Amino acid sequence: MSLAEELLVTASTRWTSQWKELKAEVIDTGICTGCAGCVISCPHDVIGYDHEQGGYKPFHLEDELGPDDCGHGIKGCTSCTRACPRFRLWEGQADEHLFARTRNDDEVAGIFQDILLTRASDAMVHEIGQDGGLVSAILLWALEHDYIDAALVSYLEGAKGSWKARPGVAANREQILDAAGSRYTYSANTLALNEALEAGHSRLALVGMSCQSSVPPVMWSRKIGKISKPIVFNLGLLCSKTFDDAIFEELFRAKYGIEREQIVKMNIKGVFQLWLTDGSYREVNLKECHAWTREGCTHCPDFAAEHADISCGGIGENANWTLTIVRTDLGREIISRMIADGSIEARPGDSDPAAIALMRKLSEKSRARWPISAEASVRVGLPEPKRKPPQL
Repeated sequence: MSLAEELLVTASTRWTSQWKELKAEVIDTGICTGCAGCVISCPHDVIGYDHEQGGYKPFHLEDELGPDDCGHGIKGCTSCTRACPRFRLWEGQADEHLFARTRNDDEVAGIFQDILLTRASDAMVHEIGQDGGLVSAILLWALEHDYIDAALVSYLEGAKGSWKARPGVAANREQILDAAGSRYTYSANTLALNEALEAGHSRLALVGMSCQSSVPPVMWSRKIGKISKPIVFNLGLLCSKTFDDAIFEELFRAKYGIEREQIVKMNIKGVFQLWLTDGSYREVNLKECHAWTREGCTHCPDFAAEHADISCGGIGENANWTLTIVRTDLGREIISRMIADGSIEARPGDSDPAAIALMRKLSEKSRARWPISAEASVRVGLPEPKRKPPQL
């Protein structure tokens, strides 16, 4: 049966999968990314989330049936599986909803309309933001032009220099700029949804890594209901992995003597780049960081945030420019208007062919992490594995 046929069968079949199936097929198999889609969608508030290092996973809160089953699920509640962007035919369902087709074999970075290099025109936004400040510029523009009234973002917890990311809501210029910059530890920004709704915001942008950016279209495709409606704009961040918070003490401090409070900025450009409070700059080989890769990233197949309206990331040879993948009509409308009114500068993506090549390479590398035992369509388009010649 083809993927298209499977999707048709699934669409016409009554959805009955609940927490029991989600726990067995996603969490226990290691393909859960910790996006928290299941947590925010649960209408009974019986799914918790482990925010601590080594965690970043959902878990069931009720004792009656233990951690592997749900009394509400037995009674027919299916919200958690409808929201999960790693459950069964998630990629094809999101593709069909957003683009009215599934991706072709050569679209390993997902379906898109255009690729640009962009950066914020505002010097302060450019300086404060990461790799051109595009994400901050888009949020400021979308807020000013009444596309959104707030955004789900991440902030740094506690005192400046903690580098522990936490989800939060940005509803004005100051808050958007305060959330600027990259963190390479994980923040499930979807978890800020309730805070935004309680504050009276109803049109939200979601800024999240690739796994999180698949949450809204999967919800929409599976008709989860009102919980998905407030997210009206989806900004995805190119992401090959995030790191457990323990990397600060166990690597940067223990081996290099760098305290987390000394770090003022981080980036990854082939190496882990660190700018320190004394004005110095340090580099750490990425191979040394692999041991602290967050467990939820080890099987994630999506480098390029394939289900966002706009996907953004700082890859390629052009420093201070953002590789910008325009995917949906809404994404094109916003980027086009921002270029037209001078809010951002833009160049064709193919002016940096190395960035396009690297995007494809990293997309293939991420897809290759997806288990062969899981949904097969996610691995479509990968090159045939090289086979060793037979021994004579």
